[in-house]
Amino acid sequence: MENKISPKTLKIIEAMQQGEVTESLVYAGIAKHCKDPANKAILEKIAADEARHGKLWEKYTGKTVKPNKRRARWFIFLSRLLGFTFAIRRMENAEDAAQDIYSEVAKEIPEALQIESDEQRHEEELISMLDEERLRFVGAIVLGLNDALVELTGALAGFTMAYGQNIKLIAFSGLITGLAAALSMAASAYLSASADNDKDSKKSAIYTGFAYLITVVLLVAPYLIFGYLDVPNGKWYALAIMLSTVVLIIAGFNYYISVAKRLKFRKRFFEMFLISIGVAAISFLIGLLVNKVFGITI
Repeated sequence: MENKISPKTLKIIEAMQQGEVTESLVYAGIAKHCKDPANKAILEKIAADEARHGKLWEKYTGKTVKPNKRRARWFIFLSRLLGFTFAIRRMENAEDAAQDIYSEVAKEIPEALQIESDEQRHEEELISMLDEERLRFVGAIVLGLNDALVELTGALAGFTMAYGQNIKLIAFSGLITGLAAALSMAASAYLSASADNDKDSKKSAIYTGFAYLITVVLLVAPYLIFGYLDVPNGKWYALAIMLSTVVLIIAGFNYYISVAKRLKFRKRFFEMFLISIGVAAISFLIGLLVNKVFGITI
């Protein structure tokens, strides 16, 4: 090493060296399971670039650094579970935070600017290659998820107030309502897509119906559990858990979309949250009104 590198910079590039070899392992692992030839080729190219960057840093550190296999396994697992788009974006978000370091390191190691340029190119390549089926059908998933959250949250809140302490009746009413609505939504999504001559109309219907169905199961589950446990005032516990589940579903889904498609999380989250909770509150008041005015208690 001809140039004297400060201890601070040396420490930075050692961390960057491990980051590069780890990310090379991640990209190679994701490419191994990627079925699309074009996506696979780009992932393998990026994996090779990351490995080359690691070798470049090795010239300056004088050390051979092993990849963080635990981190690599985590992102490869995420790619299998939630799709390679989400896993890559999540990893790249962490890498973006380190972009400002390159200009600082470049004061002592000019080659850092070339590595930064490569990283920016990776971003452009990744954006152009992202063509996962699950992301192409995000609109269908949003349709099923949002409708289920709004309709079933409102229905369950209304049933909770109108049906007295009969928790099992609340649960089965919600389940029947939800299953019927899931089938209806899937059929509507299919007919709508078919009318637009969409060749993927069947898949749109499946994604819409499945998203709706999963939401139904998650929201009705607390009522079924407390109903069969016969817990005193269990309907209030079930209502609280159901509303908490709504918030978690909205937060989880919007976090996934915000990472995978690089959208703003906060705006989308609060929009869905306010609509779902607002409908639940109105339905609860309607149930209370029915109970008090008409004296209907089941």
